[in-house]
Amino acid sequence: MEVSLGKKQKQNEFVLVSVSQISSSSSDSTDNTGSGAIARFNVESGYSQLIFHQESKPNDVISVDLRTAELFRLSPVQSICINRGSESSNLEVNSYSRAITIQFKTEKESEAFHCAFDKWRSDSHDVHTGSQLENGTALAHRSKFDGKIEAASAKMYFHYYSQLLHQQNMLQDYVRTGIVVLLLTSYYAAVLENRADFTGRVVVDVGAGSGILSLFAAQAGAKHVYAVEASDMAESARRLIAGNPSLRDRITVIKGKVEEIELPEKADILISEPMGTLLVNERMLESYVIARDRFLVPNGKMFPTNGRIHLAPFSDEYLYVEIANKALFWQQQNYYGVDLTSLYGSAFQGYFSQPVVDAFDPRFLVAPSICHPLDFLSLKEEELYEIEIPLSFVASVGTRVHELACRFDVLFDGSTGKRWLTTAPGAPTTHWYQLRCVLSQPIYVMAGQEITGTLRMVAHNAQSYTMYLTMSAKMWGAGAEQGGILQTSSCKLDLKEPYYRMSQPQPYAWAQDQQPHQQIQGQDAVGPGLMGEPMQNSGVPL
Repeated sequence: MEVSLGKKQKQNEFVLVSVSQISSSSSDSTDNTGSGAIARFNVESGYSQLIFHQESKPNDVISVDLRTAELFRLSPVQSICINRGSESSNLEVNSYSRAITIQFKTEKESEAFHCAFDKWRSDSHDVHTGSQLENGTALAHRSKFDGKIEAASAKMYFHYYSQLLHQQNMLQDYVRTGIVVLLLTSYYAAVLENRADFTGRVVVDVGAGSGILSLFAAQAGAKHVYAVEASDMAESARRLIAGNPSLRDRITVIKGKVEEIELPEKADILISEPMGTLLVNERMLESYVIARDRFLVPNGKMFPTNGRIHLAPFSDEYLYVEIANKALFWQQQNYYGVDLTSLYGSAFQGYFSQPVVDAFDPRFLVAPSICHPLDFLSLKEEELYEIEIPLSFVASVGTRVHELACRFDVLFDGSTGKRWLTTAPGAPTTHWYQLRCVLSQPIYVMAGQEITGTLRMVAHNAQSYTMYLTMSAKMWGAGAEQGGILQTSSCKLDLKEPYYRMSQPQPYAWAQDQQPHQQIQGQDAVGPGLMGEPMQNSGVPL
């Protein structure tokens, strides 16, 4: 470290037009440095630092610890440096954050300074960050995100979203991105319809990806948009935004996690796509809530505003047999002379531990759905660590219940219009599809029989959830009022490892002994009593 930094001493000083310091401890800003300034990178006590001072007053300095600093572009020749925690100079010692605006002579000098900042800051994290271990190695400082998410999972997650082909997959989901004539379930429609909420306001795009939502917000008249993206897709977002000259000056791309970065101002609106499979997969909702607590002004708006998970019992003999048959490989007693049967039980349970992601036919629902709401404006981060949903249904038909069918929707609650984005069956299929938790032991029910149980989802450090499902058929007929359970089936599933059954919705083929439930067949696919609410759920303004 010391050697590598020594090689950079000739490139560690920059002449600036001016530097102005804004203290967050008071409402007024102070110009401690002024024009004709020098910025210098160096190492002191083993830590990389950035020092600002006037050429005429070399003793009046501002010291920035690069371990806790972030640098953002405000324009091609102006940047802002945010420093968290304690800072000191020969004039004062402060325990609050500072914002330091930096003016460069040319765009080329600005680019060189940013490159140097990134390199020195990277080096500052390589050593001397955190506490010392007994064997003398350094323990890197862990943010809140790092403390709860496994490093390998985070690396794979950010790598996935740094690829343009995956961003294209989401952008081509026209239910999500564009205007669907009947449903109008889109970010674009929700943002542009609510221009009054965006015009002249500060917006933070949480997990900005390609920056498309930031561009929508700028189109709607946002004063400034901070596009926060932790993956390498941030560079692609910068290029995309730079290619839109009418909007680019009002968008700043910030590479980093919302748990770690600092912003120069509070946001009036948060916009994000924090939804994963079954709404909560990938655990980005937690980052969305953290961004709310850190950056959103009181009574600020969130797009989306809330979400709902819908659940209903489902009957699908084909799917059950399909999954069960996968384990038949392990029933071979003579596989090249080897008996595989001792592993059959584990394989059978393993296949049933995978939630099934596909587009299902809603006519095989056994009962009307229930819904579990999540209000993003008031939800606490800790409430997402474990989600328990009590189940209670009344069977509409007599059949075998093989699965719990699930889907979600989210609401964009704007001042002008309210829009729902739905993943309901019968509505245009999104890239989230729907999800089913398949029981390894189906239960039998009669029409009018009560089905109870619990779906408990426990967050794990691979950015997903372990799901514990129990479904029971209560007593039915004479004596049912005395209570009691006739059958119970339970399973444990990993939302991180689903079985993606199909990539496109397909017509359902029925077996001769399996026809759509006649009691439900005449109802609308996303209407009352199925997987949704009345048609307000499909995006029509409430």
